[in-house]
Amino acid sequence: MTNQEIFNIALRQSAYDCNCTPSDFLRDDNVITLSSKNERARKYIPLPLECDLVSYGNNIVAQVSERLRAEVEGYINRYPVEHCFETPNMHILDKVLNKYGLKICFMAEYFLPDTEVLSELSCGYELRILQPSDFADLYTEAWSNALTENHRERDILAVGAYDKGKLAGLAGCSADCENMYQIGVDVLPEYRRQGIASSLTSRLALEILALGKVPFYCAAWSNIKSVRNAIRSGFRPAWVELTARSSEFVEEMNREGIKD
Repeated sequence: MTNQEIFNIALRQSAYDCNCTPSDFLRDDNVITLSSKNERARKYIPLPLECDLVSYGNNIVAQVSERLRAEVEGYINRYPVEHCFETPNMHILDKVLNKYGLKICFMAEYFLPDTEVLSELSCGYELRILQPSDFADLYTEAWSNALTENHRERDILAVGAYDKGKLAGLAGCSADCENMYQIGVDVLPEYRRQGIASSLTSRLALEILALGKVPFYCAAWSNIKSVRNAIRSGFRPAWVELTARSSEFVEEMNREGIKD
């Protein structure tokens, strides 16, 4: 699979997610669409959304509710593309959302593999390919990024790094849509900074490609460790996304994030 083929598959998936056409992400002008359910969208997206901005770098495709259409369109056409995803301009959008009981919630950068640099990386530990039956007992906090507790049926493949039989790191992939599998990775604290994460991520990416699927990787822009892992593993930035959710949803997430 070439880089162009991978990119085209990602564009097509984003079009399913955003109720638009793949070419809309390549236009010079911004695009507004009404958010709607789509059976081919990524399974974890709770469509329809009130406000969701996606950019592959050229423009912004904004999927919105009818009540927010005019104000979000005014926002994305007021500032340069990259500034719409950062402060101070983002405060303007949040002020608009607050009138409707909404807040900016998720901001993420998505990565696709560069097949010209992607290769299996060694970490000095034994790597094992794991099927669902092999990792059925690994749904614990230690592996919560690699595996999806609430949707185990989506976890179809994993790669583990073993130190004399002890699991030191784990990368898993979730079949979040038909043609793209998302990679998550965890490494035990005492085994970090040894290249295990990039070794697992690159190996799993190759296994996914061998299945005829596109691996993708997601990280918050501020998660430097995760972004570095993506780059080391042979992934490159592809698109960014900003999503609004209800104020209640955001407040609940904040409560859950408070450590006693």
